[in-house]
Amino acid sequence: QVQLRESGGGEVQAGGSLRLSCAGSGYTYNPNQMAWFRQAPGAEREGVAAVSVDGGTWYGDSVKGRATISQGHDKKTVYLQMNSLKPEDTGMYYCAAALGIASPYPLHPSSYNRWGQGTQVTVSS
Repeated sequence: QVQLRESGGGEVQAGGSLRLSCAGSGYTYNPNQMAWFRQAPGAEREGVAAVSVDGGTWYGDSVKGRATISQGHDKKTVYLQMNSLKPEDTGMYYCAAALGIASPYPLHPSSYNRWGQGTQVTVSS
């Protein structure tokens, strides 16, 4: 059974940094893409960053220049480094994996078929 487990969330002051990790397990084969999404209360799920198995990366406009997504060597783990955090970065951050599917929209939730439970990030002003 495929599982995605996020860690690294917490509360941080504006201007600070966080590194989120997502450990994948139970794969028969590696995902084509992995991504981070976030969702604030009452808001839609927003694509933060995505990385493909060949190393291509994509970033949401709201985090460009402040976020870096990377993969572990085994391609089963993905990290999200967030710097210069703002209160509007607050939300539940979810890891997602695309297993056996491909999509030209790497920052859209419909491009992924496996999700983690999420880790809360709270940025205080």
